[in-house]
Amino acid sequence: MRPRKSGSQRDSPVEEGGFELPVPLERGGWNGRGRTRRHASQGKADASAAFGRPSGEIAEHADQPTPRGVASAEGGHIIVGQGAVPIIRNGVLEGACGVSGGTAQQDEDCARAGVAQL
Repeated sequence: MRPRKSGSQRDSPVEEGGFELPVPLERGGWNGRGRTRRHASQGKADASAAFGRPSGEIAEHADQPTPRGVASAEGGHIIVGQGAVPIIRNGVLEGACGVSGGTAQQDEDCARAGVAQL
């Protein structure tokens, strides 16, 4: 599935069962920005998978002890910013999909659209 063109390039890793499955939706090469987007989307997916809810909801509570503690325990890999949603099937958290490259809302909308196609 590809996002609608909005002038931005997006990368979207999917966290499933504790393993990263990189799913590039659109990529413009390894010019630094692609690498940054990949880390951002992965960090958001890590946050969503760790807490079992959209990363934007976690961002609202980022200054509280639990999100800070989990982020610290994960070695700083978690990014609590909008743009990832959990993958839940039959009531079981299977992972998360994180997107980076657009606005925060565009990233989340793209992640939701991708998960809806699973």
